[in-house]
Amino acid sequence: MGDVVIATPALKAIHNHFPHCELHVLVPQEAAPLLTHLDWIHKVWHFPRVRGKAQLKASWPIIKALREEGFDRCVDFVGNDRGALISRLTGAKERLGPLVPKGFFGRKLCYTQTIEEADLNRHEAIRDLHILSAWGVPFPQSPQIELKADPALEKEAQEKLGNHSIIGHLATSQPKKEWPLSYWADLYARCETNKKSIVFTSGPSPREQSLLDDLQSINPNIPVLRDIPSLDLFMAIAAKAQCFISPDTGPLHIAAGLGTPTISLFGPTATARWAPLGEQHQALQGGLCPCSGHQHTCTYKEPCIQKISPEAVWECLQHLTFA
Repeated sequence: MGDVVIATPALKAIHNHFPHCELHVLVPQEAAPLLTHLDWIHKVWHFPRVRGKAQLKASWPIIKALREEGFDRCVDFVGNDRGALISRLTGAKERLGPLVPKGFFGRKLCYTQTIEEADLNRHEAIRDLHILSAWGVPFPQSPQIELKADPALEKEAQEKLGNHSIIGHLATSQPKKEWPLSYWADLYARCETNKKSIVFTSGPSPREQSLLDDLQSINPNIPVLRDIPSLDLFMAIAAKAQCFISPDTGPLHIAAGLGTPTISLFGPTATARWAPLGEQHQALQGGLCPCSGHQHTCTYKEPCIQKISPEAVWECLQHLTFA
């Protein structure tokens, strides 16, 4: 989901450069609510996806409908095998994609135009905008991610959030990115002492939800938000917060896209590539760690994310002004 959010500056650049176009966006089904309320996107297409499975029976009706649209242009920001094949199958007259040095041998034949991908050390939003330079789309002066929450959920979101002004998000899909629960408990104690109200959320999987239980086992008084039933409601809640603290994961980028100031905690991933853009966002980078980037858990005795202290996060909170 973070990839979808980070692509919004590039999507807005397309809209600005081709102001009379119909802009359609194809995203994984679970990520579709992220873009639904952006009024400059004409249509969000929901694509069924299971990693490692083609799901041709479920995806073919969508591909057929895309072909019937008669698109003039198609751009693939990801450049993997799936994206390349779908680009080709849309039947768009011009099909642009990054030249990525992996994948099946016919990938580049799926595009009518390719461009060398930008350096991996550049911010991911910049890498997306670089692809559009092949179409002459100008680089925006200040690229910012942009999302909008469903206004119909504003009241329910406020009721869920209550009087809490800060959200601490515990989980990621990769445990190696997660800040220790004892550190979160320390941060809660600092907030409580200084009358700053913080509540904790986690991801929807059983493992991620269990982190809320584990946190409360350290201190039963720590408030948590459980079982948020939809991404739409989560977005509405995040939009109401005055600060969102999180490791590198989709909800961090969602909060930033909604305009909520963030404090991001980076360990095995790099702030230079993934931290939210904008002066209202603060990012902390952990220490050095020799673990493989492909592992979901860290096997090093001192994981890099643990080098970010509760004191450092508390100091970042001091730079924020709360209403």
